[in-house]
Amino acid sequence: MAMVTTDAAAATAVVEKPPDAEKPDYAPHNGTSAADGGAGARSRGANGGGVVDSVVARWRREDMLDKSPLALHAAAAAFAFVALVLVASNQHGDWMQFQRYQEYKYLLAIAALAFLYSLAQAARHAFRMRGGVDPVSAPSGRLLDFVGDQVVAYLLMSALSAAVPITNRMRSAVVNNFTDATAAAISMAFLAFAALALSAVVSGYKLSKQTYM
Repeated sequence: MAMVTTDAAAATAVVEKPPDAEKPDYAPHNGTSAADGGAGARSRGANGGGVVDSVVARWRREDMLDKSPLALHAAAAAFAFVALVLVASNQHGDWMQFQRYQEYKYLLAIAALAFLYSLAQAARHAFRMRGGVDPVSAPSGRLLDFVGDQVVAYLLMSALSAAVPITNRMRSAVVNNFTDATAAAISMAFLAFAALALSAVVSGYKLSKQTYM
């Protein structure tokens, strides 16, 4: 009888689970366990922050691209005006008269053209950014910026190519107010070219992103 009682007690001990038995690690409703829940939340937060940063960066880039035509055309107008004044006032008598040289007359004409074009474009973009209606529609305006900037920039480079050789020959023989003024005018015209060339790059990028739907 004692043997039966002992066997029953042993069977009961085997069947019963200890009070500290492991409980299943149920996953929460979002599919992550409690152990890695913090890491998952941090990961989602990091991804969300990356999306916000990319959106803000895109807004800043678009804002810069929207403002750059005004700044670049204003700079080109200022440089072209200085070149225009330097050439037009470069009159010191005898051979030191810009009218005596076709190259300098050509530079004067192109500098005047670049000044008028850049000033008109700067005024147009300033009016648009102040909330006015752009006199040119958006697709045509981008095309006008791209083509106009390139044409005037090429004309400036052509005038520079004509004026630089004769100026170098003069400065190799004599350096005076006339040659200094022509050199300064060439430098200003080159800066106007650089501003318009950069504006053409920006307008070309905006034109490539234009949708026609």
